[in-house]
Amino acid sequence: MLANLHNADIPQPVLDVIARLRELGHAVYLVGGCVRDMVRKVHPKDFDVATSALPEEVQRAFRKVIPTGIQHGTVTVVQGGTHVEVTTFRSEGDYLDGRRPSSVAFERDIVKDLSRRDFTINAMAYNPLDRDLADPFGGQTDLQAQLIRCVGSALERFSEDGLRPMRAVRFAAVLGFSLDPDTRDAIPATLAVFRKVALERVREELTKLLLSPRAEGGLLLLAETGLLDVFLPEVARATPEAARLARAAVQAAPNDIEIRVAVLLADLVDRAQARDIGLRLKFPNKVADLVALLVETAKLEERFSDTDSSLRRLLARVGLPQLPQLLAVARARVQVRAPERLPDLERLCARLEALAAAKPPLVPKDLALTGGDIMATLAVGPSPIVGEATRFLMDSVLDEPALNTAEGLKQRLQAWQSARTGA
Repeated sequence: MLANLHNADIPQPVLDVIARLRELGHAVYLVGGCVRDMVRKVHPKDFDVATSALPEEVQRAFRKVIPTGIQHGTVTVVQGGTHVEVTTFRSEGDYLDGRRPSSVAFERDIVKDLSRRDFTINAMAYNPLDRDLADPFGGQTDLQAQLIRCVGSALERFSEDGLRPMRAVRFAAVLGFSLDPDTRDAIPATLAVFRKVALERVREELTKLLLSPRAEGGLLLLAETGLLDVFLPEVARATPEAARLARAAVQAAPNDIEIRVAVLLADLVDRAQARDIGLRLKFPNKVADLVALLVETAKLEERFSDTDSSLRRLLARVGLPQLPQLLAVARARVQVRAPERLPDLERLCARLEALAAAKPPLVPKDLALTGGDIMATLAVGPSPIVGEATRFLMDSVLDEPALNTAEGLKQRLQAWQSARTGA
């Protein structure tokens, strides 16, 4: 595992920052997730540097420094066009709000810095120039054992920061690891602290979990530890079989957050509840609306005998850009719930795709008559009757798209007006 670290591809600007701080006599390491990933032979997304140098010493050491979080000891060094985050070794005071420490103290010792971190696999530090690995809590051993284990007491770590239990489950799902028994047992005991966490943060972790290769297992772990009941009781309190099928369908779905959330909810809640859940979890309005629409229309197995006009109405409801997502939701559900019906579903999907490819008129702007044309034909000004007439024409062309010509629609409008007025 050390060989993986020694052979890791570390960007030159990061090495330059480390070299400069070491040259000035400071202890300096790469820390946290980047060390974990390098040990696993995964290229890190970010390289975080920790040092014994105080923030003002870091600022003096480089020409361009941005004081991004200087009160917590973090500055961003701009080196060769690359932004490198550098944080002073620190220890933390009591956590009073279940999220952040009440105070931060700068330290000279890397072990004190690592001891405040969440999990052993994130509590390793590596100096690539000296090839020095600091691993005081057995992170390498836990990586080999594929174990998520808290640094020190799990009860203390989870009582400090209520998001950590959710992160533990997310790491287990993303990495395919197990939870250490003590770490797992501490989650139900600290749910009161988890309840204090902002739902935006919960949503971020849930999104990573749902998009992980082992989302099904992650969802089960959320349910078993009681976390799911805190922010998604609609799923947590479903019958065991309904919850199992929902989890399995998520695993079968494409790696798209809107699809996976819709698949999770489709057989457990209705459209309005789905939208409420999306908004409660602080998803953007657009995402909440789309998830609600996909939940409402997900059960395509109920439409195998629908007429073309009925399916065109479905297309109008869903919108052509969202059709691939709807088909993906339907396929994931049926694959898990009724695999024997997949051939029928594929025939329906082919019908929907063929109807969509024909580009039928699905919304008023697709009509061969504009609002002005409708008013001229009916000899009226802006009024509610224009909306009624537009809906009538849309109904007509959804039944028979070939009617969508200017002349054909004018004739139908005139007949419709005559029937309304009794002329």
